[in-house]
Amino acid sequence: MIRVLLVDDQPLIRSGFRALLDLEDDIEVVAEAGDGAEGVALAKEHLPDVALIDIQMPVADGIEATRRIAADPALAGVHVVILTNYGFDEYVFHALRAGAAGFLVKDIVPEDLLHAVRVAARGDALLAPSITRKLINRYITQPLIAGAGTGLKDLTSREREAVALVAHGLSNDQIADRMVISPMTAKTHINRAMAKLHARDRAQLVVLAYESGLVAPGGS
Repeated sequence: MIRVLLVDDQPLIRSGFRALLDLEDDIEVVAEAGDGAEGVALAKEHLPDVALIDIQMPVADGIEATRRIAADPALAGVHVVILTNYGFDEYVFHALRAGAAGFLVKDIVPEDLLHAVRVAARGDALLAPSITRKLINRYITQPLIAGAGTGLKDLTSREREAVALVAHGLSNDQIADRMVISPMTAKTHINRAMAKLHARDRAQLVVLAYESGLVAPGGS
């Protein structure tokens, strides 16, 4: 059973999402919150698999809530998905850097919402290649963060290759084809790289790949 926490300051949005999610046999909404601070508290109490968090809220916004969840080792299993009205924007960019696994636009069709929850629960990133390209474009003018590449020296050459392919938006199956290995081996390389780089998920791995200089904006 996938346990979901809903965090949004609009009760109508929460009730609509709850009604849809609760219809599924494998998904259960365990709690709702109206602001980011309450959302973090409920995440600690219920330990959901997925937290759907609105980007703009009172008390603590989605970015701050994401940052608090990502920084708490007890919440390492909570995958944050940001909800936004506007698509990819500056707020979403900062939320991904804070540790979000991806984002959804609130007018998403029901089937895509259900798919997204299941993808996030597996620990996969909700970053389509088009979104990855927007991240890349952001890094064309974004200075590197000091110390961002510290963990790269611990990666094997195959792990570095896998991370670079993740950063270009490839799935595990595509990475396996490119590296001529099995999908399971590709996943193992990625998981080991995430552990060494202290990345919560693939979305953060993409961010780290560009911040560290492992992948250059516009590179192949």
